[in-house]
Amino acid sequence: MIVDCAHYREGVRQHDESIDVEQAADYARSGDGFVWVGLLHPTDEELALVAKEFDLPELAVEDAGREHQRPKVEQYEGSYFMVLKTARYDEEQERVHFGEIDLFLGPGYAVSARHGEASPLTGARERLQTEHRELMSTGVSAVGWAVLDQVVDDYEPVIEGIESDIEEVEQQVFEAKTESIERIYFLKREVIEFHRAVAPLLSPLAALERGAFPQVAADLRPFFRDVGDHARRVDEQVLAARELLTSILEANLAMINLRQNEVVKAVSAWASIAGAIAIMTGIWGMNFEHMPELHWEVGYPLALLTMVAAVLVLHRFFKRLGWL
Repeated sequence: MIVDCAHYREGVRQHDESIDVEQAADYARSGDGFVWVGLLHPTDEELALVAKEFDLPELAVEDAGREHQRPKVEQYEGSYFMVLKTARYDEEQERVHFGEIDLFLGPGYAVSARHGEASPLTGARERLQTEHRELMSTGVSAVGWAVLDQVVDDYEPVIEGIESDIEEVEQQVFEAKTESIERIYFLKREVIEFHRAVAPLLSPLAALERGAFPQVAADLRPFFRDVGDHARRVDEQVLAARELLTSILEANLAMINLRQNEVVKAVSAWASIAGAIAIMTGIWGMNFEHMPELHWEVGYPLALLTMVAAVLVLHRFFKRLGWL
C-alpha cells in the first residue's frame, strides 16, 4: 500500500495530508520541488501504477517486484536505483531479521518500497524535515542519504547484540558449562547473512563519496562519506565476529575432545584395576579351598589382601597420572 505521498518545496512539506500518485507525478514533471512516495509491501498493480506515472526504469521495477535482491546502487539515464537490506536483531531468538528497501531517485521524485521487516522510514522523513531541512534544497539525493543513513544506523544495534551473545557463548565454552556447538553454528550463520547485507554496500558508498553519480549534489558527499565510515566500521565488526566465532567453535571442539580423553583415561584406569583382579582370580581360581597354593589355610584371606593391595596401588598410580 501507499503509506505516504508528500510534496516538498524548498525543504518544506506542502501538504499535511498525503496526496495521490497522479498529483505527485504532476508536481515532479513540473519541476516544482520534488515528491516522495512511500510504499509498503506494494502489490504488482500499485508498483505498476507508480512506475507508469514516474516513468521508472523497467529493469529496476522488475527488481523491486522481487524480494531478496543483493544490495546495490544502479545508475540509469537521469535516475538511479538503490536496493538496501535492513536488519533487526532478535535477542531472544539470537536471529537477525532482514527486510528490504528499494529506492528510486529521479528528476523530481523519490519512490521507496519496503518489503519484509524493513524499518519504517518515518524517522528519515522527520530528520530531513526538521534537523536537515537545508539538505532538502539539494533535491531527491537528500532522500537517498536519509534512507541510507537510517539503514546503516540500524546495523549498529544488530552487531552489538551479536557481539554480546558471542561473549556469552565464549564464556560458556571456557567454563565448560555446556556444549555450545549448535548455538555457535547458528550465530555464525546469522553473522554470515548479516555480512551479505553490509559488505555489498561498501563499493556503492565509496562511489557516492567520489561523486561517481552526477545526480548527487557535491554538498551531500560529506554526508555520504559519514555513512560510508559507519558502514565500513560495522563491516569490520562483522568480520571480526565471524573470525571470533570460528575460533570459539574450534576451542569448543578441542574442549569436547579433552573431556572425552579424560573419560577414556578414567575408563582405561578402572579397566586396568579390574583386569589385575581378574588375572589373580584366573590364576588361583575361586572354587576350591585353601588357595592360593591349594592347601594354605591363610591362602584365601591372603588372596583377598593381595587383590585389595593391587587395587590401592593401581588407584594411587592412576591418580598420580591424572587419569582418575
